Amino acid sequence: MSGSEFDRIARYFAPLANEAALRLTDDAAVWSPPPGRQLVLTVDQMIEGIHFLPDDPPDCVARKLLRRNLSDLAAMGAAPIGYLLTTALRAATPEAWLADFADGLAQDQRTYNITLFGGDSTSTTGPIMTSVTMIGHVAPGTALLRTGARPGDAIFVTGTIGDAVLGLEAARGNIADPGSFFSTRRLLPEPRVGLPLAGLVHAAIDVSDGLIQDLAHLCTNAGLGAVIEAALVPQSSAARSAGDAWLETRLTGGDDYELILAAPATAEPALRAACGTVPLTRIGTMTAAHSNIIINDASGTPLHFARQGWQHF
Repeated sequence: MSGSEFDRIARYFAPLANEAALRLTDDAAVWSPPPGRQLVLTVDQMIEGIHFLPDDPPDCVARKLLRRNLSDLAAMGAAPIGYLLTTALRAATPEAWLADFADGLAQDQRTYNITLFGGDSTSTTGPIMTSVTMIGHVAPGTALLRTGARPGDAIFVTGTIGDAVLGLEAARGNIADPGSFFSTRRLLPEPRVGLPLAGLVHAAIDVSDGLIQDLAHLCTNAGLGAVIEAALVPQSSAARSAGDAWLETRLTGGDDYELILAAPATAEPALRAACGTVPLTRIGTMTAAHSNIIINDASGTPLHFARQGWQHF
């Protein structure tokens, strides 16, 4: 890349910042949170070869980086405000890669009404690494926690499950992807920010590491179990066409960034109204059986999978 680190900051990132970030001319931002609100903070990173492929479009890498973090805020019922960004790029990274990356950030800043507050940049001799710390806010005491699920709660999911991991399988040449539907779902998830879930939902989590594994986090934190009907887990028409051979992959693959919600069954009509045009499907029930998750097939027979979801180590 040409130019100094500071030239690149001024060219690509300063236009993404506002007055609170002092246009990135200082070491830190000075910002006043909305009056009477609690801050919600989350951080997530993406590493080349692990979270994205080397030939993925850089604008999509940037947008997925933001959306992964936005999804964490959505799972807390928080409204996003802005973010801090860190990048570690190789010296040989083309200038066009950085320009497209910054353009992707700009696109989603407009989409989600967020701003860049600052960050850090460095060089690396290894894979590209990017990280975002996202800042949001909620009314005091209304953040959705993983500990809140109760026995008998209905389990809901938004959207469809499994398309993103099928996008990875398509990139590996293991499955057809007519119209690049799976690829789009992998590259550009849709975080469910802005849903008015407070007062309706006891607990929530987003599907990042796989439906079963992330549901297990809800169960463990609440000291509960769950029964899931595999046939009820929503799938896209493209995933349905791929067949049942991909069932385990879909339920354990992750990268969907849909929400798992635990709520009273009686709240379902109000919850559907709160979700508006976002599809919502009831897939099971929370039980008193500590950390015991049962996934039944259409005949009621429990399924056994080789793994629950993505593991970093």
